[in-house]
This record gives sequence, C-alpha cells and structure tokens, in this order.
Amino acid sequence: MAKQKKTNESGSGSSTIALNRQARHEYFIEERYECGLVLEGWEVKSLRAGRIQLKDAYVVIKQGEAFLIGCHITPLPTASTHIHPDPTRTRKLLLHDHELSKLVGLTERKGYTLIPLAMYWKRGRAKTEIGLAKGKQTHDKRATERDRDWQREKERLLKS
Repeated sequence: MAKQKKTNESGSGSSTIALNRQARHEYFIEERYECGLVLEGWEVKSLRAGRIQLKDAYVVIKQGEAFLIGCHITPLPTASTHIHPDPTRTRKLLLHDHELSKLVGLTERKGYTLIPLAMYWKRGRAKTEIGLAKGKQTHDKRATERDRDWQREKERLLKS
C-alpha cells in the first residue's frame, strides 16, 4: 500500500506536526512568518513521530539571527546510540535578512514578542510558523472567551 500525504486546504502537501494552542489564548497575534529550522538527524526522526512540545517555546533574535528556545523535542530511544541528545537545545531559525531586520525593529517595541504557533512539514522540510505577538491582559482573555461562547451559542440557536 502506498502512503498518502496529508494535505491542507491549498493542496501543497504539508501536514501539521504540532500546534501551540496556548499562544492564541495568551497573546494577540499580529503578524505571522514561516521559517525553516536547523535540525539534527535524531530531531527529524522525533518530529516524524510527533514528539514535540511548543507550549513554553519562544523566539529570540541575537546578533542578526533568530533562535528557537524552550522547544522540547523528545528523542526516540532507537534514534541513535552514540550521541546524547539534548531535548531543549537552542535551535536556529532560517529567515530572510529583510524579515529579520523587520522583526528586530518590531520586537524592540514595548510588549512585543515572537512565539512559535505551529510546526509542519512542507515539501519534506520542517517549517515553523512564528507570530509577532502582544501579551493579553486578564480582561482581554475573558472578553475573547465570552465572544467565543457567544459565537457557539449563536450557532446552536441557528441550527435548531
């Protein structure tokens, strides 16, 4: 039997590895960027098995380069016997120079941060979607939840 790739709406052959659901609750996402990652072999095998956690991860820009910090990739026990993998090592993100210079200017403004939103496969390569985000206050989180509940209730009323 042939393996079929999962496809998204655009049909480009990409499939989701992991989502950071907490990000949309904790932050207002203003802009999104797609970037590649510099990974080791055991990390790619773990990603194919879906053993990644983006919950506590964030992005830092140092010396004109972007790095993913706090992303936990659990190593497979069968991946390699001669290395000792570090599950939370800092991973370099691959962005264009014009994107990096724009992000440096935006993150230096008060309250803005870069967080990973999703990780997925695109044409056989692991990609990360990062978002320029501003933290939500408690009342903003409650308002978002109230709006979501109202939309759900409205759908229920229209169905019946």
